[in-house]
Amino acid sequence: MKPRHKRFALIAIGLAALGGAAALILNAFESNLVFFFTPSQVAAHEVPQGSYFRVGGLVQPGSLRRQAGGVAVHFVVTDTAENIPVEYNGILPDLFKEGRGVVAQGVLGADGLFHAKEVLAKHDANYMPPEAADAVHRAQKAMQNSEKTLVQPK
Repeated sequence: MKPRHKRFALIAIGLAALGGAAALILNAFESNLVFFFTPSQVAAHEVPQGSYFRVGGLVQPGSLRRQAGGVAVHFVVTDTAENIPVEYNGILPDLFKEGRGVVAQGVLGADGLFHAKEVLAKHDANYMPPEAADAVHRAQKAMQNSEKTLVQPK
């Protein structure tokens, strides 16, 4: 075999290996891809039936029901326009409360009930660790005190 043919064969093998690796990566990526939908989108049937996805919104106040003696929980996720009933079997996160943000991951059943496999509680967007909140508060006080000293009497 001529060196030219060997080089061509090596390039062809390399391209085939690269294509195979790319196909495996894309397949793994597709199987782990989870889309997010709002309750309004779910109610408008924009979600493919039987697909695994995330639904997010607020836990509707007064909708949380825990099953006695078990870990089954029922609640309603709302975006203030539409409501989606959710069923979850497991321990809820510490930040999970009525009126707070939540993201549930699972499958929508034919009966309209969302069967969650995972529930993630969202904290307030304005959340700061106590140390940072204290530092901001002290900085605001210092700024107010400095403004008082800069004001000239008339």
